[in-house]
Amino acid sequence: MYYAGLAARLLLVLVFVAAAAGKSWRRASFTGFAASLAALRLFPRRLTTAVAVATVGAEALTAVLLAVPATAGAGLVLAIALLGAFVAGILAARRGGRQVPCRCFGATSAPLGLPHVIRNALLAVVAVLGLVAMAASAPGALHPGGLALAGGTAAVGALMVVRMDDLLALVPLLR
Repeated sequence: MYYAGLAARLLLVLVFVAAAAGKSWRRASFTGFAASLAALRLFPRRLTTAVAVATVGAEALTAVLLAVPATAGAGLVLAIALLGAFVAGILAARRGGRQVPCRCFGATSAPLGLPHVIRNALLAVVAVLGLVAMAASAPGALHPGGLALAGGTAAVGALMVVRMDDLLALVPLLR
């Protein structure tokens, strides 16, 4: 059970690092992210930059908390809260008829929609499972094979999450 929790934590670390870096790596990326937040119209326009900075900061903080074993539980709770907020924001924008490009990991042209809601909800489930695994097991003696499997699973899962829009574009029925 320990390795399942480790895989969950590693996957979330990679996803939140990619999200924070994708939004803030270049000035244009951050500006595009802030513009997409303004287009969601979920808060007053004058707060756009503050919300954008807070979002990137919260994603980076989540990754750091998850990476440190002593704070991993807090990181998982923060991940659940952030992912829940993202789901709520996407649903509210969609209910309002707003089609805003996903700037989750930088710039894409895919509009926020049901796939993004499902992705964030599944990531929240991963965080919950990480909490359960942490509560149910202690690390004990670590096995290199278990560490490799947890790391490999997390890396492949994170890559699929980060490149989800590209993967969905390959499936004609989902376009």
